[in-house]
Amino acid sequence: MSSRIITISREFGSGGRTIGKAVAQRLKIPCYDQELIEKIASETGFNVDYIKEQGEYAQHKSRFANAFAARDRKGTSMQDHLWRMQYQIILNLAQKGACVIVGRCADYILRDQAPVLSVFIHAGQGYRAKRIVEVYGERAETPEKRVKDKDERRRAYYQHYTDMEWGNASNYHIALDSGVLGLDTCTETIVQLYKAMETNQR
Repeated sequence: MSSRIITISREFGSGGRTIGKAVAQRLKIPCYDQELIEKIASETGFNVDYIKEQGEYAQHKSRFANAFAARDRKGTSMQDHLWRMQYQIILNLAQKGACVIVGRCADYILRDQAPVLSVFIHAGQGYRAKRIVEVYGERAETPEKRVKDKDERRRAYYQHYTDMEWGNASNYHIALDSGVLGLDTCTETIVQLYKAMETNQR
């Protein structure tokens, strides 16, 4: 497999999804985010809303609790079934050529399967809390609580299925603070890194 894949892991509210789409547009390659969710739904029969929640967020913040949550007599949960299906679909998408894949542990899934530029987008909590209100609107929960809860369950999911630490800079090629750099600068940085890596690969 010669085409390089960009994986975008991100803290909730950091703009990782927006950056991923912008990078894909600049490079004229596909971006799989909502499209990936819909593809998983069409191939598995799982409901789209279920995939959005269970395909990236743990049911519990505790790793111990997740190890025993909603399992059948064989020790398998519906989230485990979804993980395996999602895993294979991401592998299949990477086989088709260069693309951007947002979230869903794609950095881990493709680490030994394809040339990957793995990116982690993060930002300060204040920036993210303000941004999620602007993007998603007000909710009953405070934006700070929403950010904290999403991050904790995303971290627990990643650790449960990869046995790696979500957000640890050593697990990614580059970590970018979108709150300091801005979304446009993050996009430009990733595009230029991708082009440089493609050139060095030849």
